[in-house]
Amino acid sequence: MDTAEENRLINAILGGDAESFAVLVHRYQRPIYNMMLRMTGNAEDATDLTQEAFLKVYENLERFRPTGRFFPWLYTIGLNLARDHMRRQKSVVEAVSLTTERCDLEQAQGGDALSLVHMDAERLPRLLAALPLEYREALVLRFHEGLTMRDVGLALGISTSGAKMRVQRGLQRLRDKLRLKKPSV
Repeated sequence: MDTAEENRLINAILGGDAESFAVLVHRYQRPIYNMMLRMTGNAEDATDLTQEAFLKVYENLERFRPTGRFFPWLYTIGLNLARDHMRRQKSVVEAVSLTTERCDLEQAQGGDALSLVHMDAERLPRLLAALPLEYREALVLRFHEGLTMRDVGLALGISTSGAKMRVQRGLQRLRDKLRLKKPSV
């Protein structure tokens, strides 16, 4: 959907056309849900946060600037909701991450190379969830949602170079977490 079409729909919504809002929801519901799912790791929370994001969009649509792009603005609203949710859940996530990390390391010390690769694929979502929120957001937007660095920056409210930096630092932290120390013999 191009910017002109989005602006036409937004003007129709502001004029009272609820069906135009349904078009926007239909277009962007899946990407917002996927982002929420990756941020929270929980389908029920992702569904609730997605609905809340679209409610906030509807309530604040008059604040949208037609010169901007709608998708990054929507993502920003969604990210803010996910951040708030994650702050509330932070202590629970940290406890689970520490426990699963310990179990994974114990399993790895006795496993072969193939099981280590499989374990890394299974660990990746947990390791991503354990990253600081700023890096997790950048990685999800860039690699899962396929946003350009410019759009990642817009969604996060930072410059394009700041977005590049967050993505690179997030990738480095993931690499560091994925490296397993070889057991001493």
